[in-house]
Amino acid sequence: MRWTTLPALWLAATNAWAASPDEEGSVRSISLRTHTLVQPYLDSDMQSRWYDFGGDTIIRTDSYIRLSSDRPSQSGWLFSRVPLTATNWEIEVEFKIHGKNQLYGDGFAMWLTKERGKMGSVFGHSDNFEGLGIFFDTYKNNRPGVVFPYVMAMYGDGKTSYNKDNDGKDTEFAGCSARGIRHASVPTKFKLTYFQDKQLKLELQFKSEGEWTLCFETSEPPQIPSVTYLGFSAETGELSDNHDIVSVNARNLYTGGGGGGGNKAAPGGKNRKNKNKKNKKSGGWGWFLFKIVMFGLVVGGGYAGYTAYRTNKRRNRF
Repeated sequence: MRWTTLPALWLAATNAWAASPDEEGSVRSISLRTHTLVQPYLDSDMQSRWYDFGGDTIIRTDSYIRLSSDRPSQSGWLFSRVPLTATNWEIEVEFKIHGKNQLYGDGFAMWLTKERGKMGSVFGHSDNFEGLGIFFDTYKNNRPGVVFPYVMAMYGDGKTSYNKDNDGKDTEFAGCSARGIRHASVPTKFKLTYFQDKQLKLELQFKSEGEWTLCFETSEPPQIPSVTYLGFSAETGELSDNHDIVSVNARNLYTGGGGGGGNKAAPGGKNRKNKNKKNKKSGGWGWFLFKIVMFGLVVGGGYAGYTAYRTNKRRNRF
C-alpha cells in the first residue's frame, strides 16, 4: 500500500458522507398501505381489503373507480375501512372529471371525517359532517366573481351545514379556482399535505405533467379529529359528469431521526432546534475528521513498519 491511496480514500469517505440520509429536520415519508389504492383495486374475491364502496360506484379494475357516471341523479362513495391515525400525512390522488355534455355538474369530494360511507346531499356525502372536506365543485350556483370549477376546503364541526345555494361560500376555509381541471390534457392530480398544528397545503396538477400549482396553504390548519376515515364521494343532478378516482397514494410524514410515528415537528421548527442541529452536525464532522486522521496514522505506521522489515531482511541476507 502506498501513501498516494490516501486521497482516494478521503474522496470515497466524503462522497459516502454526502450521500447519507437527510439530516435531522428534513421531511421523510413511509407509505400507508392501509390507505393506498391502486389498480387492480380488488382482490380475487372482488373485494378491497382496505376500502368499501357503495351507491352508484363502479369499479373497472384496469382503469378507474367511477364514483358517479355521466347520467342524472347519480351518487357514489368510496371509504377506507380503517381510520387514518397518522399525525402528519400526505395524500396524493389521481382523478379524472369528464363527460360528453357542454353543461355538467355537480362535482366530487375528498373526506377526512369521523363518519364513513354515509350518503347525503353534499357531493354524495351526508351533511353536518365532523372533519375536513375538500370539494371539487364543477357547477356554479351563486358565487359572483368566482371562476368555476372551484376547489375549496370546509371544516365541519358536526353541526354546521354546507350551503349548496351559494356553493359553500359562508363555510369556506380556503379555496382556489381551477379552470381547466376538467378534460385536462395531462393526468389530473391533487396532493394534500398535513402537519398537525403546523401546516395544511393543497396542490393541483392539471396544467402540465409534473407541474404542481398551489391552491392554498395555511400555517394554522383546522384540528382534524384524531380518528378519521379517508373517503371520496360524488354526485350528479340534472347535469352530469364522470367522476373517476384513478389512484390514491397515502404517506405518513415524519422528520429525520424521528422514526415513522410522525410526531416530530414539521418544517419551520424553533431556533433552539436549529441550534441543536448545527451543534450535532459540527460534532459529527469533528469525529469524522478524527477518524480520517487516525486511519492515516495507522496506514502510515503500517507502511513504515513494512519498509523497515524489508530493509532489515535485505541486510540479513548479505
